[in-house]
Amino acid sequence: MPSFSDLPGSEGFLVSGPALVSQALTRAANPAALMKDQQMKYRLLVLLASAGLFLARSLAGAATFAEDFSANPLQHGWQIFGDTNLFGWNATNHNLEVTWDSTHPNSYFYHALGVTLTRYDDFSLEFDLRLSDIASGVEPGKTGPLEIGLGFLNLAAATSPNFMRGAWGAAPNVAEFDYYTSGYYDYGGIIYPSPASTVPSFIPGTDSYHYAPAFVVMFETELPTNQTVHVRLAYTGDDQTAVLTVSINGVPLSQLPNLVLSDAGNSQFAPTDNYYVDTFSISSYSSAGDDYDSVLAHGTVDNLAITAQLQPITRLTGGLTPEGVWQAQFYAHSNWLYTLECSTDLHSWTPVSLAANGNEDFVVLQDADPPWPIAFYRVRAQEP
Repeated sequence: MPSFSDLPGSEGFLVSGPALVSQALTRAANPAALMKDQQMKYRLLVLLASAGLFLARSLAGAATFAEDFSANPLQHGWQIFGDTNLFGWNATNHNLEVTWDSTHPNSYFYHALGVTLTRYDDFSLEFDLRLSDIASGVEPGKTGPLEIGLGFLNLAAATSPNFMRGAWGAAPNVAEFDYYTSGYYDYGGIIYPSPASTVPSFIPGTDSYHYAPAFVVMFETELPTNQTVHVRLAYTGDDQTAVLTVSINGVPLSQLPNLVLSDAGNSQFAPTDNYYVDTFSISSYSSAGDDYDSVLAHGTVDNLAITAQLQPITRLTGGLTPEGVWQAQFYAHSNWLYTLECSTDLHSWTPVSLAANGNEDFVVLQDADPPWPIAFYRVRAQEP
């Protein structure tokens, strides 16, 4: 019986009841660039056969919602943390008026997802953004740009007094869209311009000193004021790739590169790094802890659409250990139970491991007495 390696994006099987349906299952920078910084009950079976490794693909825990601000959002799931005066629903224009002001404490207009996403899950977010004005250098000595953010946070981390988005390593668990207006840095009388940049941003919680992108220079794109831009950020956990598009009336504003978390060329993510985000937020960040950057901006947000797709089983491997024990290893989410099952005919299945709770980390399930000469294995994932 051979040993199998991880095959993200390979041929797989979608399991629905007894039926199996085949489904086909990325430079150096100047100092300025360095400164920037409804759930569903369901069952998933992943088959691991002695002749190959099969990954199942199906709907898992999901969060999908849209917001057009036609009604008061605070009456259907939205909340505010921090300075409530920075966010205001416009009942006439049906949009959200936002002030991003770095002199104020961290403030969020947020909506819980109902699931916790990691780098192995899929998501997309899109919205209309219209900036009426935006400027850096609005605090003494802080001439560089601080980002304005829309995206996913870990609410417990982001509401901690120690969370400082502008301080390196002090903002764990981030997966968001950021925009930096133009600014500059003065190093001993030498001025380094900091061009405007439109950036997909990710920071793990395991090591919050690891950023993606490491350099924002390749994302240099200025957003116009007094025009509505449509932003879409889509991330796929299988290939660790974020795709950002920014358009005006359907025409792309610029050609932005993809960001690949596993690509060391512009990502500091280590293989063991992960983020854990559970909230969508329109974020006004404080400049506390940041001696260089500031921002003041006014604008509106409208036509939000959020889709978050949790994958209960990802990064799957399986095979025999040197001791002859058959095991499966995979990344497992909390609030799910996982059991290894075995069959010799693909009809009758027997549990060969105790049910294990997911822990937002890798789990190993073993069959200490695998049948010979052939066996098939599957991992059952169930919501308790």
